[in-house]
Amino acid sequence: MGIVFWTFSLLTLPVLQSAKILTICLIGGSHYLLLDEISHSLHQHGHEVRMLLQLGTPVITGFSYEGRADSYQRSTWSLGEKYINEFNSYFLEQQTQYLLGRDNFNEFLTFMGHLSYQCDKLLEDKEIITFLQRQRFDITILDAFNPCSFILARRLGVQYIAFYPGALNGPLSIVLPSPISYIPVFHSQLSNHMNFWGRAKNLLYSLLAPVGQELVWSKFREVAEHHLESGSPPGGLEELHRGAQLWAFNTDFSLEFPQPLMPYTVLVGGLLNKPAKPLEQELELWISSFGEAGFIVVTLGSMVSSVSVDLLLVELVAGFSMIPQGVIWRYDPKRWPPGLDKPPNVKLVDWLPQNDLLGHENARLFITHGGQNSLLQAVYHGVPVLGIPLFGDQFDNVVKAKSKGLGLSISPTDITRELLHSTIKTLIHDIRFKSTALSMSKIHRSHPVAPALRLIQWVEHILHSGGGDHLLPTSLSQPWYQRCLLDVMLLLFLGLLVPVVLCWALCRNKRSRDKQKKLQ
Repeated sequence: MGIVFWTFSLLTLPVLQSAKILTICLIGGSHYLLLDEISHSLHQHGHEVRMLLQLGTPVITGFSYEGRADSYQRSTWSLGEKYINEFNSYFLEQQTQYLLGRDNFNEFLTFMGHLSYQCDKLLEDKEIITFLQRQRFDITILDAFNPCSFILARRLGVQYIAFYPGALNGPLSIVLPSPISYIPVFHSQLSNHMNFWGRAKNLLYSLLAPVGQELVWSKFREVAEHHLESGSPPGGLEELHRGAQLWAFNTDFSLEFPQPLMPYTVLVGGLLNKPAKPLEQELELWISSFGEAGFIVVTLGSMVSSVSVDLLLVELVAGFSMIPQGVIWRYDPKRWPPGLDKPPNVKLVDWLPQNDLLGHENARLFITHGGQNSLLQAVYHGVPVLGIPLFGDQFDNVVKAKSKGLGLSISPTDITRELLHSTIKTLIHDIRFKSTALSMSKIHRSHPVAPALRLIQWVEHILHSGGGDHLLPTSLSQPWYQRCLLDVMLLLFLGLLVPVVLCWALCRNKRSRDKQKKLQ
């Protein structure tokens, strides 16, 4: 009997350990690269994984969404070629605004409006929704940047893990302990060392943050009302955030400012970091032509395919022509102005192997927009950075890089050829930047568990535990005034105020009687 039991157990063990997992990727660019890596890693560990991928928003120039052979399955969805072309034209115009230093919250709300429209159309597609419901997934891993992902997971009735592609201060309503005195609020562009005015600014941003989140949710409220059986959640985006069984963040304390965490948070920054592979022979020959001077990698992110501001482009080109290093620049060659001469040390490519280039021994500097993945790859390979932040969390990310000593930054509106040249020269020749980069690399690489494995272990823990309720503190269900002890402080205030008022009234009454006696 015992032999039969153990034989049955061994035969069923792989089935019990394997889970059906849905990953949701409704935004392209680096969001896709991260979810692709997560999906592939889960598949490699024996899970049955399917990604819901929305195509064409926005398109990464020079990149293919073909997926990996012999890996996870995919279900693709799009709004059609006409809409994709319209949306990418809109996004191309946004690139120009970012390069002109015109990133603002209203533009972000416009972008969220586009995501809301896409969300409504996706949830209206009964064929894809029915197909996903019939799959009976055990759990969903979603991109927590897009509120639509939460609405979709709620519609499918599947427990979900929220993966946030940025830093800890991004989502506003998961109640992480974040003292205002030393934890910068999202988009405050502050470091963890604040003077009086810095703390005052941080306090102001903390008061405005919930207003911003509510404005974002206002773009999706009607979608949730229309497509969820229970209607729009009374608590809005905050309620959907708190419904996650676990929050995984694409960050790491080699780059992140130290702060308290909660049991339901795990840091998995560096998912795209790998040991460098050998480069193609043509690229290797180009690099070797610059000898000990080395080369610089330039990319303003997966979504910014070109510099569409002529004056800025002229200054960048002039600045690069003044340095001895080679410059490999991710730039759509089809968009290069025909009347602008390209310096002989500049190589334009529509897509580049960023990780492998940064891992090359002759890489001297990384000029980046300050995306989280780019900075983490620079940390991993120990390469100093020059940040040119354009939008979103990039401003905060670059502040962290500067505060840690990884590099310097320039606003796109401040770039001149002279400033660019002098800043590049400083970053390459001042040994402190390289030394700090190597020190941060050592910290990042010495983590006992690799980021992908760390996430997989936590996903499996949630699956085996039947959910993550044991990780969720009571604070997530408390009203804000209870979490801040305002009700207790109010009671204490009243408790102190009442005796004071009574004493004042009694004293006033006594003085009044004494006065009346004197008059008599």
